[in-house]
Amino acid sequence: MSVNEVQDSIIDEFSVFDDWMDKYNLLIDFGKDLPAIDPKYKVKDYLIEGCQSKVWLYHEFNGNVISFTADSDAIITKGIVSLLIKVLSGRTPEEIISADLYFIEKIGLRQNLSPTRSNGLLAMVRQMKLYAMAYKATNKRQKEIN
Repeated sequence: MSVNEVQDSIIDEFSVFDDWMDKYNLLIDFGKDLPAIDPKYKVKDYLIEGCQSKVWLYHEFNGNVISFTADSDAIITKGIVSLLIKVLSGRTPEEIISADLYFIEKIGLRQNLSPTRSNGLLAMVRQMKLYAMAYKATNKRQKEIN
């Protein structure tokens, strides 16, 4: 599925609910479904700056696509990062960099987060895109060398 198809499926899942308490419960369920991150990645090197909660984001590049795994010490934040991973993991650096993450607005997530959680969301998106930019630059240099 494309980035937009995944986002549209998330929007569909959230559109079933009118009440934000129900949407928070769905967000928590997404977090519970997030595969566990290897404990060796729950270190400062993978901690996202700018989040009130602790969020660890591990990234791996196989030459074509970037895969992400993550964890958080807060259940809502874990749900948020799980949605970002659902949309962006397994994508090329170019897809991640150019992704317009419209689902965040469409499901009302940004408007229903506290300012500190909203800042954390932006920090997570920024970090994922920074990893993609770094891999894209590294990949480009490798091609130039070869």
